Amino acid sequence: MAGIIKRAAVVGAGQMGLGIAYVTALHAKIPLTLHDPSPQVLSKAVTHLESLLARDVAKRGLPQAEADAARERVTAVKGDGTGEGGGDLVAADTDIVIEAIPEITSLKTGLVRRLAERLPPPAILGTNTSSISLTKLAGSATLAGDGGASAARVVGIHFFNPVPQMKLVELIPALQTSEETLARARAFGEACNKTVTQSADSPGFIANAILMPMLNEAVMLLEKGVATKEDIDTTFRLGMGHPMGPLALADLIGLDTCLSIQKVLHNETGDTKYRPATLLQRMVDAGWYGKKSGKGFYEYK
Repeated sequence: MAGIIKRAAVVGAGQMGLGIAYVTALHAKIPLTLHDPSPQVLSKAVTHLESLLARDVAKRGLPQAEADAARERVTAVKGDGTGEGGGDLVAADTDIVIEAIPEITSLKTGLVRRLAERLPPPAILGTNTSSISLTKLAGSATLAGDGGASAARVVGIHFFNPVPQMKLVELIPALQTSEETLARARAFGEACNKTVTQSADSPGFIANAILMPMLNEAVMLLEKGVATKEDIDTTFRLGMGHPMGPLALADLIGLDTCLSIQKVLHNETGDTKYRPATLLQRMVDAGWYGKKSGKGFYEYK
């Protein structure tokens, strides 16, 4: 097996990318660069990282020295790490890069392709996709004359939101993924203090193949006037023991993300159970993305 992971990069500094950077720096203790084309997003991510570490010191007993060391391991870098649109490149000695950009197939395949051209094997090309085919993403990394070596290092490393609290990572190999890549990705997930499960490259993998139809059905019940949002969520919390109801959970995930996943699942399978609820589409059209935008099924301040 190739050497241990000594340097990482995360592309995309939104809530998922920031969370991945946090666990990489604090738990895995790996230096990393956090890339995003938007200076505003990067600044917000760094501020959030510092607030998370301060909370850990104040409320969870994390020694200040460990918090300071974790903060020093994270370097914010403008750009997507590949030179697209300017900005600094991902360092050539990076051992693993994880993309955490929006769940749009064309964006992800383009980024994976550029990262494959930038980083030589055996650097792992990880993707935090929650629904897109890993085999398709790995196919985008195929380079002429490399004998499939680049595609073999693509793997799904799906963290869950909020990453600092959720204890799971879903590992998804593509058809092309090598056993070495899979083993190194598993070791990375465990180093981030996560339990690792593994799914075949099937639409939605384990979690979202089950979760998204449930969230979508909850939206449809609301749309039909069967029950209020409060009663739908209360039923799941008190009647089924869920920590939060499906509509509140959709707000937390992001309604735009939920819609993107539903569309991928519907397109990949053709199954009507994945067809997005009309209300979900309308809310995204209105810019009501949930907690991150201040308004979704509920309002947030």
